Amino acid sequence: MTIFNAANWIGLPIDSTCGAKGTCGKCKVRVLTGYRDITAADHKVFSAAELADGWRLSCRAEAYEDVVCEVPRLMGNPKAALMGFGRHVILDPNVHKIFLTLTPPEIDDQRSDFTRIKDALAAEGYEVQASLPVLRRLPHVLRETQWQVTAVVVGQELVSVEPGDTRDRAYGLAFDIGTTTVVGMLLNLNSGAPVAVRSVLNGQAIYGADVIARISHAMLNADGLSQLHERIVQTMNDLIVRLLTEADVAPHEVYEVVTAGNATMQHLLLGLHPEAIGLTPFIPVIDEMMQVSAQEINLQILPQAQVQLLPHIGAYVGADLVGGLLATGLAREEGIRLLVDVGTNGEIILGSKTRTVATAAPAGPAFEGAQIKDGMRASEGAIEAVVITPDGIQLNVIGDVPPIGLCGSGLVDAVAQLRLAGLLLPSGKFIKSTEAEQRYAPALAKRLITEADGSRAFVLAWPEEAGSGRNIVLTQRDIRELQFAKGAIAGGIEVVMRELDITADDLVAIYLAGSFGSYINPQSARIIGLVPPVPVERIKAVGNAAGEGAKMALLSFRERQVARALPKIVEYHELSGRGDFNDSFIAVLQFPELDELGL
Repeated sequence: MTIFNAANWIGLPIDSTCGAKGTCGKCKVRVLTGYRDITAADHKVFSAAELADGWRLSCRAEAYEDVVCEVPRLMGNPKAALMGFGRHVILDPNVHKIFLTLTPPEIDDQRSDFTRIKDALAAEGYEVQASLPVLRRLPHVLRETQWQVTAVVVGQELVSVEPGDTRDRAYGLAFDIGTTTVVGMLLNLNSGAPVAVRSVLNGQAIYGADVIARISHAMLNADGLSQLHERIVQTMNDLIVRLLTEADVAPHEVYEVVTAGNATMQHLLLGLHPEAIGLTPFIPVIDEMMQVSAQEINLQILPQAQVQLLPHIGAYVGADLVGGLLATGLAREEGIRLLVDVGTNGEIILGSKTRTVATAAPAGPAFEGAQIKDGMRASEGAIEAVVITPDGIQLNVIGDVPPIGLCGSGLVDAVAQLRLAGLLLPSGKFIKSTEAEQRYAPALAKRLITEADGSRAFVLAWPEEAGSGRNIVLTQRDIRELQFAKGAIAGGIEVVMRELDITADDLVAIYLAGSFGSYINPQSARIIGLVPPVPVERIKAVGNAAGEGAKMALLSFRERQVARALPKIVEYHELSGRGDFNDSFIAVLQFPELDELGL
């Protein structure tokens, strides 16, 4: 990577106002050893004597070996904020608004309107290009405002020329495009502050609950791809209207968007066919960071606003996990950490700045309440937490209403509590009713029932307690579904831990990401064996890490450069090609013995 990016990677930021494009000349370093190449940009900035003395532009200097250099002190105190999870981030967005007072044309100054703008911006350290729609507006804006305008530059793209001085109004959007939920954040690019945050269900859900169903819809229907593309764009546009209305921001004041999401969601947003992602050997159309205009994908903001899609690590470890890596700093720190995004597809990243590996495990939809008899999404009426005592049961229900079902966090809690109470064996089988009657108070023992089809179940709520007017139960089959789901993720974790030759004792922290990770009880995750047996205080819920990473990439071009580099640094391991995964999966299907966990 460049010396500029390497310095930022280790927390030593170098000055820049052009977004490391090689035009402002501020990112000067004096190379002492390890790099002697001279670029065209260096010739523009340095004299022959300075070049001979080792001075280079760090954003142009690509290092392939150890480099020692002197870095001048930062010219000022940069704006910074704590973002992600304890990350100290310099606020330096890719959007720049430059107020210009231009000299009007005269007989002896026959420069074109665009050249006049380019020359003025070059003097400020920006080299720009402009699309035809921007050029069409240019002559009117310049003359109507007596040549006083604000140029809006995103990277090297002149996206707008606005009348007068509008520098105090600059906004961007960060999206976490989940298979189930889409989260949108509107941010003030001048201050870094979020001004509105909203989430909605992904409108593609009518075509299937998971990415495989969406890929199948695109493959099996002639207009399937266009339907899926239109649905996600409509979902995002609906969110944009709500966000802008709430913050009193006009669409033309939004200049950049950063999105994070799994590879399938990002492909569908761009209208790229995801068929090859669903078929072995699971190859996406693109995996690098992608930039398009808002107009190209029909987002209802400034048409020339730039949309940046974070890159993918693999077909099933997507830009959402790149966002998670930004937010946690996992690949840039000492100490080995584990990041797990628990869902239908369980994404797993393990490592430190020394080495980082990633994989994805096919967990299935149990964690989202699917294929569970009384399962449901985490919405009003869902049991989200369970406590079992010798005398009975306590339920936490979303919305404080009578329960109508059980969501993923409640499922994990219920099974963990059954293990702690001794009602559930390590194999996943319920104890016999006669044993329960001998060991437990009648109020608890009678909850172990045999259903009409002969299957065993545990009653979480009786008809008079439930909003549905019937028993809400956890069945033997439900527990098997959870075992398969947690076994896939735990098996994937074992594979990557073997890859790094580490044990649970080597883990500094375990991060549980995603909406499910926000609500799961860390102790319950440990009891069912979803995560390695570390002390519970090392298990941390990091919530919407993907959205936090997208926000960081929007507010700091330096973090975006880190995101661009991550897929080259993180090693992706495809589990379907590894024989040791099946062995690990079978080995972790049982629940851990409680004494092994110190319980």
